[in-house]
Amino acid sequence: MRFEGTSNYVATDDLKVAVNAAVLLRRPLLVKGEPGTGKTVLAHEIAKAVGAPLIEWHVKSTTKAQQGLYEYDAVARLRDGQLGDERVHDISNYIKKGKLWEAFTAPQLPVLLIDEIDKADIEFPNDLLQELDRMSFDVYETRERVEAKERPIVVITSNNEKELPDAFLRRCFFHYIKFPDRDTMQAIIDVHFPGIQKTLVSKAMDVFYEVREVPGLKKKPSTSELLDWLKLLLNEDMPLDVLQQKDPTKAIPPLHGALLKNEQDVMLFERLAFMARRQN
Repeated sequence: MRFEGTSNYVATDDLKVAVNAAVLLRRPLLVKGEPGTGKTVLAHEIAKAVGAPLIEWHVKSTTKAQQGLYEYDAVARLRDGQLGDERVHDISNYIKKGKLWEAFTAPQLPVLLIDEIDKADIEFPNDLLQELDRMSFDVYETRERVEAKERPIVVITSNNEKELPDAFLRRCFFHYIKFPDRDTMQAIIDVHFPGIQKTLVSKAMDVFYEVREVPGLKKKPSTSELLDWLKLLLNEDMPLDVLQQKDPTKAIPPLHGALLKNEQDVMLFERLAFMARRQN
């Protein structure tokens, strides 16, 4: 079972090494990187490449670790008891399985995605330490133990919004997805736009990487935003000379709403253009 990338996902050599090492060690693969660098999609492509089912756990700020194991709905049981429902005699009717439970008991070895773990409270990863390490947990209400017959392939993503505890990091295999260089980006574009005009891509990438290098930019455009921008350029049949011009008084790129995602960055480019016009 080796991951070599897929027809829809361009994986760098170091990413392939990281995925295959995590699979071999059966350690959770902790993936960090800028938003839009393909961290979440990676889990989908690993599942596709190895023919495994994918179980997704999208973490929110309110998510608790217990929800990944199971939830006991005591309120529903109390209500059914008041109504005389026979279901109340079996407490398992009020146990809702979490994503870890699903992964541990899946009939086929699954890929478990724990997406954006850094969104949750700082105690969230600590609360998962034992379960991810032992691959088992107890359901106290029913006095049963849920145990994984085989360790699932676990992919954990983080946008680095919070530092993760050292004890948690020790149990993971870590990989940082670097922002793609031009050659890797060209390969990604070729996957999404086969046969696209090379000159258009080259000029668009010139503009894209120049935008990313502007000092003071609050949010640098990502790979997914470049792909959206290229799609718009193709749809609008944008002339190449619009991308080729180096007029500093027109600093904002065409259809910039695909690249610049907040008013501060748009205003930054407008100020740069205004200053260039004053100097001229």
